[in-house]
Amino acid sequence: MQQIKEYIRDIADFPKEGIVFKDISPLLNHSDTFNRVIEMWKERYANRGIDTVVGVEARGFVFAAAVAYAIGAGCVMIRKPGKLPYKTFSKTYDLEYGTDTIEVHQDAIDPGQKVLVIDDVLATGGTMGAVLELLQDNFKCELVEVTFLMELSFLDGREKMKNIPTYSLISY
Repeated sequence: MQQIKEYIRDIADFPKEGIVFKDISPLLNHSDTFNRVIEMWKERYANRGIDTVVGVEARGFVFAAAVAYAIGAGCVMIRKPGKLPYKTFSKTYDLEYGTDTIEVHQDAIDPGQKVLVIDDVLATGGTMGAVLELLQDNFKCELVEVTFLMELSFLDGREKMKNIPTYSLISY
């Protein structure tokens, strides 16, 4: 896990003052480490019967597509409003500094499908909590697990995971 952390750099005061942003760009650019991350998820999920991997805008798309390919599953994107071309379900949720909305295509997940949800970082859990509500309110699917590359455990975001099993590769 230390090898993974070596390729995540801290950017002070981004996107606003007082926040230390965890930049995954170096990890994505280092093929051995990026491949190892995908292999770790493949080892965990390859035999779980997952039909669909859901990636959350925007950095979650990178991991979701790679993991879906590695385990032979489909891939679904959860996006910000106006980015998906077909009919969508949406969920508006509160943030520390306002509200945000996410959307998913109405035909993205079939009833009974086993779903893995993936994103790059678990911080306060607000976005992922909304993602889980969006999926649970609109699809009769089985949420197998929600997984993250990294978790900022001091922010207690895991509390918002709605009793869905949660797994992070690394923790800060």
